[in-house]
Amino acid sequence: MASHRTRLRLTWVDFAVFAVLIAAAAYVFYRVDSVLEYRWEWSVIPDYLYRWDEERQHWVPNLLMQGLYTTLRLALWGIVLSVIIGVVFGIMRTARRLFARMLSRVYVELVRNIPPLVFVFIFYFFISSQIIPALGIEEFVRQASPGTLAWLEVLFGPPDLIPNVISGILCLSMFEGAYVTEIVRAGLQSVPKTQAEAGLSIGLSRPQLMRYVILPQAVQRVVPPLSGQFITLVKDSSIVSLISIQELTFLAMETAVSTTRMFEVWITVAGLYFSVCFSCALLFDWIESRMAVRRQ
Repeated sequence: MASHRTRLRLTWVDFAVFAVLIAAAAYVFYRVDSVLEYRWEWSVIPDYLYRWDEERQHWVPNLLMQGLYTTLRLALWGIVLSVIIGVVFGIMRTARRLFARMLSRVYVELVRNIPPLVFVFIFYFFISSQIIPALGIEEFVRQASPGTLAWLEVLFGPPDLIPNVISGILCLSMFEGAYVTEIVRAGLQSVPKTQAEAGLSIGLSRPQLMRYVILPQAVQRVVPPLSGQFITLVKDSSIVSLISIQELTFLAMETAVSTTRMFEVWITVAGLYFSVCFSCALLFDWIESRMAVRRQ
């Protein structure tokens, strides 16, 4: 089937809306500048993005960019683990066995009905603090070779902060995994029952039915809501700043206090978050369009 692209044309209504938005933005900036009586000093911001290292003789990331890189690591690993958790518990939510359904239901309802800040505190101090020592992560980092430490720094950040970063990843993954679980469950249940009946009628086992019939169709249905959830995960990564993980929000607070340039720092941080989230939105739009082409 040939695809038809809709040509977008701007009308006078669009130009009128743009004009109103520009006028409203100009009025807001005017009112803010007149009411706050604040002296803007944007010149301090570039130095907190990158700084010149005399010893290395090149530019290196400073506090805000270090925090952004940590946020990206938290988001990427959080997405991977939350998808794994969501798929496993999503399948359990639709399983025939009562125990599997009840276990996944308890997990989802427990996480969704606890405020994020409360969940992070409870998980970090009562669960993650037991998991990290049991995994022996600190001992592994101390005994790692220089080459291994270099890779660990790329994947998780500075070696001395790796246990904290992994704790933050686990917190985010467990929290977001509950929402991914419900998205996966809805996607699995949206596949018509006739598809399962047809698969069973040709002799497929239930694992084969799930792998070859149900999951491929469910994936196409869950990509749009998952993309929104992943963008939410990037923004939710700021909550781990409360457990002293040095991501973008945490280091932004330190920068704002040390420079006393509160508005400049937080506007810059908002722009960094927007850039990351908007880039993710464009990426997911491209993935959806590619999947739509393949379905044709």
